[in-house]
Amino acid sequence: MRPYIVIKQLVDFMMALIGILLLWPFFLIIAVVIKFTSKGPVLFKQKRLGKNKSEFYILKFRTMRTDTPSDMPTHLLQDPDFFITSVGKFLRKTSLDELPQIINILKGEMSIVGPRPALWNQYDLIAERDKYKANNIKPGLTGWAQINGRDELPIEEKAKFDGEYLNLLSLSFDFLVFFKTIYNVVKREGIIEGNKQS
Repeated sequence: MRPYIVIKQLVDFMMALIGILLLWPFFLIIAVVIKFTSKGPVLFKQKRLGKNKSEFYILKFRTMRTDTPSDMPTHLLQDPDFFITSVGKFLRKTSLDELPQIINILKGEMSIVGPRPALWNQYDLIAERDKYKANNIKPGLTGWAQINGRDELPIEEKAKFDGEYLNLLSLSFDFLVFFKTIYNVVKREGIIEGNKQS
């Protein structure tokens, strides 16, 4: 697995670099729209766990009001629609809010494919991933669990998929996950906001 990890890091960096060079006009447009439609910063930063449970701050376009409870997964909010901005609904539906994580990838904090980075206080998910050594690799922009249920999955199943990804790790498998992610985003599968399925 070690030789592929080196290749994976190179592929991550090159694809992220190409991505940011191609997508910077969209970054600018989204930033301007966010700034002029709701109060608060353009980017949202949140403490997450990276490789070997090291802490880093994940970047996203802000999709929620500034008075939203911090460090709480959106699917656990009682009324997420109250906190999500009008522009934020579109960004989340299309997953465009995740684009700034290209910067996290360029910084070496994340990979394109890997387990989604857990919040620092998601102790149940962290403990389950420890069983499969899934905390030992870089988290990803997308992952095996994301294309197999995403928010619909219970913690145990999500961690199991993250462990399977570690065992199946290869260039071809990463490309499979990446392209299946695009398919799922288009179909908007497996996304739950708050206590209701969207």
